[in-house]
Amino acid sequence: MWTALGTLSEPPGPRAASGRFWAATLGAAVGLFLLGFLIGWFAKPVEEKTSSSPHGEVKAAFMAEMKAENIKQFLFNFTQLPHLAGTKENLHLAQQVQAEWKAFGLDSVQLVHYDVLLSYPDETKPNYISVIDEYGNEIFNTSLSEPPPPGYEAVSDVVPPYSAFSAQGVPEGDLVYVNYGRTEDFFKLEREMGINCTGKIVIARYGKIFRGNKVRNAELAGAKGVILYSDPADYCASGVDPYPNGWNLPGGGAQRGNVLNLNGAGDPLTPGYPAKEYTYRLDKASGVGLPKIPVHPIGYHDAESLLRNMGGSAPPHSSWKGNLNVSYNVGPGFTSNYSTRKVKMHIHSNNKVTRIYNVIGTIRGTVEPDRYVILGGHRDSWVFGGIDPQSGAAVVHEIVRSFGKLKKEGWRPRRTVIFASWDAEEFGLLGSTEWAEENAKLLQARGVAYINADSSIEGNYTLRVDCTPLMYKLVYSVTKEIPSPDEGFEGKSLYESWYKKNPSREYKEVPRINKLGSGNDFEVFFQRLGIASGRARYSKNWSVEKYSSYPVYHSVYETYEIVERDYASAVSNYAHIIYNMSRNHEEQLATYNVSFDALFSAVKNFTEVAANFHDRLQHVDINNLLAVRSLNDQLMFLERAFIDPLGLPGRPFYRHVIFAPSSHNKYAGESFPGIYDAMFDIKNKPNQREAWEEVKRQISIAAFTVQAAAGTLKEVA
Repeated sequence: MWTALGTLSEPPGPRAASGRFWAATLGAAVGLFLLGFLIGWFAKPVEEKTSSSPHGEVKAAFMAEMKAENIKQFLFNFTQLPHLAGTKENLHLAQQVQAEWKAFGLDSVQLVHYDVLLSYPDETKPNYISVIDEYGNEIFNTSLSEPPPPGYEAVSDVVPPYSAFSAQGVPEGDLVYVNYGRTEDFFKLEREMGINCTGKIVIARYGKIFRGNKVRNAELAGAKGVILYSDPADYCASGVDPYPNGWNLPGGGAQRGNVLNLNGAGDPLTPGYPAKEYTYRLDKASGVGLPKIPVHPIGYHDAESLLRNMGGSAPPHSSWKGNLNVSYNVGPGFTSNYSTRKVKMHIHSNNKVTRIYNVIGTIRGTVEPDRYVILGGHRDSWVFGGIDPQSGAAVVHEIVRSFGKLKKEGWRPRRTVIFASWDAEEFGLLGSTEWAEENAKLLQARGVAYINADSSIEGNYTLRVDCTPLMYKLVYSVTKEIPSPDEGFEGKSLYESWYKKNPSREYKEVPRINKLGSGNDFEVFFQRLGIASGRARYSKNWSVEKYSSYPVYHSVYETYEIVERDYASAVSNYAHIIYNMSRNHEEQLATYNVSFDALFSAVKNFTEVAANFHDRLQHVDINNLLAVRSLNDQLMFLERAFIDPLGLPGRPFYRHVIFAPSSHNKYAGESFPGIYDAMFDIKNKPNQREAWEEVKRQISIAAFTVQAAAGTLKEVA
């Protein structure tokens, strides 16, 4: 049974004895950063009962109230049971979070439900992979589950490894190794090595791109099934032991995850509309983004057994080799001694409409109650969720507690603050997307910013921030006020340690900030609604630690113990990047009369207008509330101005013209995505004139959008 969160249960027992306090410390650093984000978007907080406390004192009170020890305890409490979306355990946690937030002092806290399509293994027919001989006999079977972590043996309702939304089926065929399953990997096999994946079962290692993109690429290549595994080269840090002695993935561990290609649609059966009782639903067979072939994840010990006797061609490059003791031959099929053997998949997972619950809490603002700043993170996890998401959920919980305490003492923010505990993020960002769809008109009119808190730690090296350029200056300002938690940086700011460890590749003398991609709950707010968004977490040293994400990602072993520039310069920089991409095709640019002049002209005009706006911002009378609100509204609607209501080609729910998730990797952000997609692999498109006409069309859309965005910043006549 869950411990009441507000009572802060007794310190962890033996199974949590090795819990890392640095996780709570780094979580506190991220929490302070998010807190600073929130305060920054409030302008000047105002006390409900008195206005005697200056802004600086209120900020200091917030910073002092945040406690690393509380985050540590919340994290422990959140990770004692699995919280798979749609289960009673996750509903119980939602009810408990609701009760706690009410006790903390929020004005209102509601459970908001939606009925969405989820996916679960069949309890009576387990999913597995087998090798069969010429007579159809199974001579090898993969594991049905992961060995439980020490201390968690008695925990029930641990879902076995599976790929959510996989198609059902029992296909059999020759096996082909496709490296990471990227677009370029399939190009290498088909165009350079002459290996046809049609009718084959492919095995791909996790990493580099979103798993749903791997499955989509396999479908396009004609494969009849996909096996996914975590190679030690990608999921084991050098010199670190496997769990429980270290945080590396054991050989029996497997990564769960959804394999949808929703492209921002939300619930597969109600794309574009909230999944409420009254909503029209597509039938399950025609849901948006559902894969058409079976998919299943396995551990690297089982993968080694499958790959050990692979025949066919040697890997085309050393980069195709992982760290298993195998040749990494690509196949198809096994060596001549075993050429009659086939691989067979047994996948029986079911998709069903299931109720999910968001927790939505609110503190009403005083001066601008109709302007919303939103802090959200998801609550559901594949199993225990020690890092993803509970390290972030614990931070949000402590921020809510801090806000509630100061509110009880008479403080209120200038703007309304909304706190959200999202459900079913792991199944395709469903909780946040459905809520945003239900409240889209309100959010487009009133939403100032969305700040996401998923995993607050995925390493202990330095801060990582992904956000819109509208937030860059705020990010730098906030990090200069927060003490660095890093060893060797005592007395320094978080900004200083962050800059030292991860300087920008594009701009001088500032830390690196990444573009927003997807795979997190900010997607619908930023990509569809045009609300300024950002996220932050502590991360690893990406230049040295080459493993993907963190080793125990989405496995049963992810337990508590593991644990000055502006939009103008950014747009100009991205325009030059996309133009430089085009210079590889200078002959075609001339042949088909393709010009970037209109885009650069629009960027130039936008830059001039932005500079004038910045000058007006410096001279505004901050005591003139109407003037301040007018300028703030211009900034708020600037992000909206980059939204194209028609969306990107083939991806209508991705509508931001400057940023979108890459078509080839949902996790990564791409700038000027319409132009980028039109030019991707353009030399191999069958109709060159038609392909270059699409490039011209996308340049035109981008130029118009940037020009229109400039209009939102002009001085009101």
